[in-house]
This record gives sequence, structure tokens and C-alpha cells, in this order.
Amino acid sequence: MKVIFLKDVRGQGKKGDIKEVKDGYAQNFLIAKGFAEKLTEQSLGKYKREKKQEADLDQEMREKALALKEKLKDVTVTFKVKTGAGDKVFGSVSPKQIKDELDKKGFKIDKKQIELDHAISALGFHDVKINLYKEVSVKVKVQLEK
Repeated sequence: MKVIFLKDVRGQGKKGDIKEVKDGYAQNFLIAKGFAEKLTEQSLGKYKREKKQEADLDQEMREKALALKEKLKDVTVTFKVKTGAGDKVFGSVSPKQIKDELDKKGFKIDKKQIELDHAISALGFHDVKINLYKEVSVKVKVQLEK
């Protein structure tokens, strides 16, 4: 019996896969537990519509991320920090602080999207990578000054 997997099933298939499985396994386990449904004209049409909707949504999100990338690529976020002897900075700048400054400038970024390789704790300019969407990222300049 051919089935369309509705959920990932370890060792059998992933969501969206169409596979041939034994009738008893399909009826008694996969379909009964809601992991799959029998392949019919209606289920195949529904599957194709859902795939198209997912692709359209993915494309829309990618376009929004690319538009945001264009706006963010020239942005510089500046922080006034306290320094000690030899211009040593007290503390460091966190992703949450960067997020808050970007929010003030009108950009809605989640702090989990901000990727810091190391703590920003030196005066000057630093590049910070922001992951906007799958394979879409931008580098924002962060400046620390006295």
C-alpha cells in the first residue's frame, strides 16, 4: 500500500514522503496512529497544495529577509561604554543589547538571530552576523566608544 507520511517516522520516512509499505503496517500502525494516510487522488492533491503553500510561504519569507538585509547592511549600532585604565572596557556588549538598539532604530530582530563569535569588549568597530532566514544573513557594524 502506498502512503503519504504526515509525520517523521524513524527508519521509515520523513514528513511528505510517499512510500510503499506493507498493508498491515500501514493500516494498524501508520494510519491508526496518524503518522500517514493512504495515497489516493484526494490525498495526493491535498499533499501537492500543501507543498505549494509551503514553497510560496518560504519564498515570501526569503524576499522579506532579503529586503531587510538591504536595509541593515549600512546600519551601525553605537554603544557608549565605561572604560578604565588603558581604555579597558568594563563588561561587554550582549546580543540582547544589540537587539534593543536595533529595535530603537525600527528593526525587529530576535536576539537568537544575532551570532557573536566572541564577547564584544574592546573599543572600536566590530562586525556582528545576523541570521535573517535560511542562508540569508547580514553583517552589522557595532561600535564601542567612550
